[in-house]
This record gives sequence, structure tokens and C-alpha cells, in this order.
Amino acid sequence: MIYLGIDTSNSPLAVALMKDDTVLIEETTNLKINHSLTAMPAIEEMMKKAKVAPKDLTHIAVAEGPGSYTGVRIGLTIAKTLAWSLKIPLHMVSSLKVLAANGQHFEGLVCPVMDARRGTAFLGLYEGADLAPVLADQHSDVHEFLGKVKEFGRPVLFTGIDAGVHEAAIREALGDLAHFSGPQNRLPRASNLILLAKGSEAQNTHHAVPEYQRITEAEANYLKGQEGRTP
Repeated sequence: MIYLGIDTSNSPLAVALMKDDTVLIEETTNLKINHSLTAMPAIEEMMKKAKVAPKDLTHIAVAEGPGSYTGVRIGLTIAKTLAWSLKIPLHMVSSLKVLAANGQHFEGLVCPVMDARRGTAFLGLYEGADLAPVLADQHSDVHEFLGKVKEFGRPVLFTGIDAGVHEAAIREALGDLAHFSGPQNRLPRASNLILLAKGSEAQNTHHAVPEYQRITEAEANYLKGQEGRTP
């Protein structure tokens, strides 16, 4: 089996090829370059280096979100197109869980962080080598979420490139219970995505949709405009 893993859900771009239990090639960049311009060329170049043709692929794994609206859509569109055209299974994994995999051997809880501006973030809380969810992935006010985390009274490893954005608030809320991944372990790894995908059910390619965890700004503005209107 040869898996192609794709994660474009945040500013980093992570892609990998895995044959059975061997990582053939893995590439991660954090250059904040438009994924619509770089993702597919990166995949093509990676497959060329590994001497893997599209017909050799047996599964596609993709990060489903949350994250950047555009980034999530780009990755899922590429993944769905490949899965449909090659007639192979499509597997979707939480983008936050992919980040949490960076700390799956931490003796405590693991909290992946993706900044969502205005004091909010996409957050989740996981535990153990199997990354069992302790608090579901969500879009939340950071202080409110940290209040829930504090109640567990356990060490917490924060990971993700945006963990530093909220470091002051995290340390204020949790004190010595707060730990942070090193910079090399804050990026998503597509090999982790693939390993997580191997334990998931395949999705219906046509019906697969992103997991945004919040409505778009346009939808929010529309709903706000509808408030107080009579039908």
C-alpha cells in the first residue's frame, strides 16, 4: 500500500509518501506561500523523487481542518480529485489531531493550537499514545478554553506554530503545568497524518467536506444582518 498524505490546513505545507510502514519521502515547509500555487507542484515533485506514479497510489490521506478556510479547501480539493480520478480510498483526519501527534508520547495532555484571531483559536485536547480526545476540537475563546484545561490539573504540552502567539495567556493560566514543543515539533507532519489515517474509515469522496469548526465571516455577517428581521 502506498499512501499520499496532504496537509494544507494552515500556513505550513506538509506532504508525504508512505509505503506500508516505511516513509519514502516527506516534505514540510513553513514559508507562508499560497498553497494554491505550491501544493500540487510539491506533490508532483515529491512523487517524481520517490519514483512513484499516480497509478501506484492506493490511498489518499488529507487534513480535514480546522484551519485556514482557503488552505483546508485546497488540500481537500486536491485529495478528492486524486481519490476520485484514481478510484482509491480517501481518508480524512483532524488537522489538530495531526499536530497533537507531535506530542503523543508526552506524559500528560497535548493541546494543539491554531490561532483564529481576536483572542480565539482552534484548539483540542488529547491524551496518550492513541491520542484519545479529552476535549473535542473547537473554535474557542483562548481564555475560556484554558479555564477548562486548568480543571484537569495535569501537565499540558502545547504544540503548533501558533502556540507561541498565546504563550503569555497559557503560562498565566497554567503556570508550571504548561509545556511547549520545540520549534521543530510545532509543524504538522504528513507522515503522522498517514499513520492516523490508517486507523480511520474511508470517506465517500463525493460527500467529503471540510471541518471548519466555525462559520465563515460572510456567513456570520449575513446572520448578523438577519437579526431582528421579521419573516
